[in-house]
Amino acid sequence: MSSPVPSRATAVVTVSYNSSGELGGFLDSVAGGQLAPHTYIADNLSADLDATTAIAAAHDATVVEVGENRGYGGAVNAAASALPDEVRYILVSNPDVRLSPDTVRVLVQALEDRPELGAVGPRVLNVDGTPYPSARSFPSLRTGVGHAVFFSLWPRNPWSRRYLSHKDGSLEPRTVDWLSGSCVMVRRSAFDQLGGFDEGYFMYFEDVDLGYRLAKAGWKRLFLPTTSVVHSGAHSTTTESAKMIRAHHDSAYRYLSRKYSGPLLAPLRWILRLGLDLRAAYLTRRGA
Repeated sequence: MSSPVPSRATAVVTVSYNSSGELGGFLDSVAGGQLAPHTYIADNLSADLDATTAIAAAHDATVVEVGENRGYGGAVNAAASALPDEVRYILVSNPDVRLSPDTVRVLVQALEDRPELGAVGPRVLNVDGTPYPSARSFPSLRTGVGHAVFFSLWPRNPWSRRYLSHKDGSLEPRTVDWLSGSCVMVRRSAFDQLGGFDEGYFMYFEDVDLGYRLAKAGWKRLFLPTTSVVHSGAHSTTTESAKMIRAHHDSAYRYLSRKYSGPLLAPLRWILRLGLDLRAAYLTRRGA
């Protein structure tokens, strides 16, 4: 039987950008866990910083003021750099997530038992109880184009099914390409080895990129649906939908252009840039 891991060996990092309305519920779910580590809140220059500070104080959490809006990955990196040396595992989570009582303990135990794991993620549920596809395959040109073109009209097309890994109904643990940054636990040594999240991704795809770099460095990624969290989704971005559409497509290009690098693939990258720009413009107009 594995020995219990002390709570001080684990830390929770969440990012706040005008998210004070969600923080109380999130911190309550951390505190109600079977293993309740200290929480660090990376604040991306929020207008509601005073409220965030008050909520953090009431829950004995630490606020790390980033001083600017560095995006999701940049804020996580700022908080991770402030963690005590004894922290070995970092749960990275959105503030609009609610953890189950066993979530932190189960994820930590998986990393303790399997030293080849660089990251482990729980099953992520939407508020209506349906599974969010939080364990996915790496995007490729074929799956990416097929998903982008057909998903709205044909949600269960083979390209979207491959990209979104529609096996989330299964409760069997499995290794995957990448795990959603909405709630993922990383081994600190692996995270530090990679330099954390790539801050070139302001929003979106930083979790895809992290999974890709973990794979290249030899670290496994485990989807562990025996524990689950509930994610209500996108509270800090709903008022800036046009900016988020642009950020999503810019991040998609950054990821794909690095995956398909080299001078011989320059024409392909030009086509990708044009296609993503056109798609972003179309979605922005449709949303308006």
